[in-house]
Amino acid sequence: MSDPLPITVYSDVICPWCYVGKRRLEAALASPGMPAPIEFSWRPFELNPDMPAEGIERKIYRARKFGEVRSAELDVRMASTGREVGIEFAFDRMRRTPNTRLAHRLIWEAGRQNRQDAVVERLFHGYFEEGLDIGRADVLEGIAAAAGLEADGVDRALTGTDSLQAVTKLEQQGYGMGIQGVPFFILLAKYSISGAQPPEFWREALPKIAEEASSARATG
Repeated sequence: MSDPLPITVYSDVICPWCYVGKRRLEAALASPGMPAPIEFSWRPFELNPDMPAEGIERKIYRARKFGEVRSAELDVRMASTGREVGIEFAFDRMRRTPNTRLAHRLIWEAGRQNRQDAVVERLFHGYFEEGLDIGRADVLEGIAAAAGLEADGVDRALTGTDSLQAVTKLEQQGYGMGIQGVPFFILLAKYSISGAQPPEFWREALPKIAEEASSARATG
C-alpha cells in the first residue's frame, strides 16, 4: 500500500462552507482514479474567537451580523447548496451560535486517539443537521462517546490546560501562515487551497499532487 497523502484542513465546525467543502472533497475521493489513502489532519480556526463561552442566541447573532432579511436569504441559499452534496441544513433547529473552542479541544484530543475524522464528521452533522449546541461540554462528551473516544482523555481535553494550549498554538500557526478564512487546505506542506472547491477541482488536482508526492519519495 502506498503512503497516505496528507491533507491539513483548517476549519471551524460552525462554518457551513467547511461542511460543504468536506462533502465536495469526499465526493471527489469517491471517484475512480483518486489517490488512496488520504490522511486528514484537522486544525482549528475560530470564526468567532471572542464569542462568549455560552454562545449567543442564533437569531440575535445573525441579525446583528447580517440583518434579519439577509440572514434568512443566506440560510435559504446555503440550504440549497447543502442539498447538492447531501447535507440537510436544519437552520430552523439551531438555537444558538456556540463558542467552538471546546469543540476544537475535543478535535485535538481526537487526533491523539486517531479518531479525528469521526469526531469532525459528528460535530458537523450534529450542529448543522441536528441543531445540537456543540459549545456545551455534555454535548461534546456524547459526540466523543459516539465516535469511540476514550473517556478519560476526553475529560482531560475539555477541562485541562494542555488542549487549550495546543489549540491556541495551532490557531496562531494558522494566522502566521496568513490564513484569513476557512476551509483552507494544505497539501505536501506547499500547496494552499482556499474555499469549498467543487469536486471537479479535486479530481484534477489530487492525482497530480499524489504523483508528485510519490516521485519525491522515490527520489528522496
